[in-house]
Formats: sequence, C-alpha cells, structure tokens
Amino acid sequence: MRALAIAATGMNAQQTNVEVIANNIANINTTGFKRSRAEFTDLLYQIERMQGVPNRGGEGVVPEGAQLGLGVRLAAIRNVNLQGTLNQTGNKFDLAINGNGWFQVQGPGGETLYTRDGAFNTNASGQLVTLDGFVVDPGLTVPTNTTEVTVNSSGEVYATIPGQTAPQLLGQLTLATFPNDAGLAAQGGNLFRETLASGSPVAGVGGEDGYGTIEQGYLEDSNVDPVKEISELISAQRAYEMNSKVITAADEMSSTISKGLR
Repeated sequence: MRALAIAATGMNAQQTNVEVIANNIANINTTGFKRSRAEFTDLLYQIERMQGVPNRGGEGVVPEGAQLGLGVRLAAIRNVNLQGTLNQTGNKFDLAINGNGWFQVQGPGGETLYTRDGAFNTNASGQLVTLDGFVVDPGLTVPTNTTEVTVNSSGEVYATIPGQTAPQLLGQLTLATFPNDAGLAAQGGNLFRETLASGSPVAGVGGEDGYGTIEQGYLEDSNVDPVKEISELISAQRAYEMNSKVITAADEMSSTISKGLR
C-alpha cells in the first residue's frame, strides 16, 4: 500500500525538522548564531489519469487528471540571517556588527573564513585573534604597553600608549558581504566558508553603503526566539504523530485486505 511509504517520508521529514529545531535551541546562547529552518518539497507524482487528453467520445478533453503525490523530501536547511540583539559586555575586544557584514578570519592553512562572533582577544604576540586563536584579518597587533584600545564604528583601531600625545592608529578592520549569505558553508566554531552558492566576498569598511557599523564593547546574541522554536517543535511533533497514525491505519487496511483475499 502506497500510503505506508508516503507517510514514512512524512515521518522522516518531521524527524529532520525536529533535529533542526533542537540545534537552534542548543545554540540559543551562542554568540552570533543564526537560526536555521528546514525547507521541504513534494516528491514525484504518479499519474492515474492524464488531464488534457481527449475524452472517450473524442469531442472534448479531460479537464482534470488524477495525480497521486508520493510524499515529501528535504530541500534545504536555510540559515535565517537576521540581526541578533546587541548585548553590552564592556570588554574592549568584544566587537559586534550592527547591520550587514562578516568579520574575516585566517583559518587553518591560511584559508579565509567568516564569522559574526566578535568575541576577540589578543594572543602572546599581541595579535587580535578569535577565541580559538585564529588571527583576525587584516592582522592587527596591539603594543604591549597599550593602556587603552578604541575601535570606532568604521573599524579603525587606535591604541593609547604612554608618552604619546595622540592615540596611535593600529589598522583598519574590514567587513565582507556576500550576494547570498545563506549559501555560506558552516564550519563549526562560529565560522563559515565561501562557496559557489554564496558568491565571492566583497570587502568594505563599516558604515559604508551595504555594510553595518562596528560596535565596541558589544556582542551579537543568537537570533533564536525560544517561543517560536517551542511553537515549531509542537507543530513538528503533531505532524509526526499524524503521519504515524496514517501508517497504523494503512497497515490495518492492508491486513484487512489480506484476510479478505484468503
């Protein structure tokens, strides 16, 4: 009975849906995390009667056919790149992007990776790095005798050094934007990699057209809405149970038919 296979695809789809929701909830406190949403499409259709063909008398056409759908499949797990709330931390090396853009990071092997997590610090050499020790690109080195570090909204980094009358410019942080942010490939550790789907990055300065501003002393919270996730979880659970009931009903019908044929 086809209903068994059709309902099974529905159960598999809702299982994936619950797994996506579980990952969202697990990362509810992850800095810069963007929630995901499972997208589904229907499967192939089996044609029982073709529409638009001549009817039996040949004087007209069949206005409607009979097509039976064979279930559902996962089409994509889409990242919802909406702005998260900016949370004030007071840490001078915590940076948040208010608007579009990604920080650039030198990943393993020198590959450029991208992140919205601006929880930076300095390493033993004074270089600005991520929590995993990856150097922020373009590289900036903070002198050891620095008493204060200031980052303005455009990404210029200044250091206050004893004996100097004016703050010293250490460098300029730049941001990268993509034609399709959803096409970036997640690498874990709040890092993303460029793909053919994302398009090539375009670097720019904070505050310019198309780029957000950089806020010092802030971090971007996860954009996961716990109320929405619980609502989605309840909906997925009910859909799973309904598909389960379809399988039970189809199995009972198949058993009845088998008994009748004996």
